Amino acid sequence: MQEVFDRLSEKDKRLYAGVEALKFPYGGISYIAQLFSCSRNTIRRGINELKEKAIIPKKRDRKAGGGRKQTIKKHTDINDAFLSILKEHTAGDPMDETKKWTNLTCAKMACLLAEKGFKVSRNIVRKLLKKNDYVKRKALKKKAAGGHVNRNAQFENISQLRALYTAAGNPVISVDTKKKELIGNLFRDGKIYTTQTVEVYDHDFPSLAEGVAVPHTLYDTERNEAYVNIGTSRDTSEFSCDSIRHWWYTYGNLYYPLATSILLLMDGGGSNSSRHYIFKQDLQALVAEIGIEIRIAHYPPYTSKWNPIEHRVFPHITRELSGMILISHVFMKELIEKTTTKAGLKVFACIFNKVYETGRKVVEGFKESMRIVFDKHLRQWNYVAIPEAVNL
Repeated sequence: MQEVFDRLSEKDKRLYAGVEALKFPYGGISYIAQLFSCSRNTIRRGINELKEKAIIPKKRDRKAGGGRKQTIKKHTDINDAFLSILKEHTAGDPMDETKKWTNLTCAKMACLLAEKGFKVSRNIVRKLLKKNDYVKRKALKKKAAGGHVNRNAQFENISQLRALYTAAGNPVISVDTKKKELIGNLFRDGKIYTTQTVEVYDHDFPSLAEGVAVPHTLYDTERNEAYVNIGTSRDTSEFSCDSIRHWWYTYGNLYYPLATSILLLMDGGGSNSSRHYIFKQDLQALVAEIGIEIRIAHYPPYTSKWNPIEHRVFPHITRELSGMILISHVFMKELIEKTTTKAGLKVFACIFNKVYETGRKVVEGFKESMRIVFDKHLRQWNYVAIPEAVNL
């Protein structure tokens, strides 16, 4: 009987205990209560439910409204006390009064409520937060830090250039340098499956690193292929052009043997800055060597995240490197080459051991003799480097 009783639901336990108690002419409730270790009131409720048929629906264990009352409903003024606490520890958006946030934890809120006479758990605090539309969120990077009057015009220009180059069978290459990584036994964000704990230095100072990796990347938008050239020195304009040169000799001239021009989409800062002539000087030397013109289209300020490489390549490489300790450049190269997506992204990697000099100056007279042709429209972001064999 005890084994059967323990397997029943709350409602069936009451009914079963009531049935067994009614079998005794006298003292049945006390005996069954002791046998099943339940309350006498529970047995009486079961007997009453047997006499009053169909009071509780079959899918319920109790009548509607049964059980202990929720603290929020029991203390009708607890919400006012909760809001008064939040008012003292809340900040908000001055432009939108509906956006508010608090730095209090659930445990701290429970303690403050206890001081006001409401002894509640953290679960009750979570219910109060939800009731007042407070949900745990993280900030989203959606507001532009700045803008430019010709921002939309340049986006339209880039769209037209991509369409023209694609229709002509010329390569459209998105270019950017991913965040540099420190090589060595240093901590990196992310989690991985391991059989034992991986121990690294308790600080990630650059002085503890064995080297640095600068992943300059080119992304072929039509072939959905990325080419990562891992520099071991610095991110300079010379390194950027060497990376483009390596792509052309290794992949570009094989995939586009009939190409008449190369379109490079890139940010306006860093090693390929739109304002620095040192990049244009190295670009001119590159064009003179490969014998094919290169058109540059820079993205406007604060819009680099629209560069295709930013959302089609970098997030997937970051995922592949997440949590991995980069013990060497070779190991990093192997990890990067494993990057893939359901859309068929392929990634190829190479290591550049050349040491690049910083602080280089433009050769005297370059600006007067350069074969860089700036567009009439948005010339600061659009220009073409012409080989010497082509007449201007």
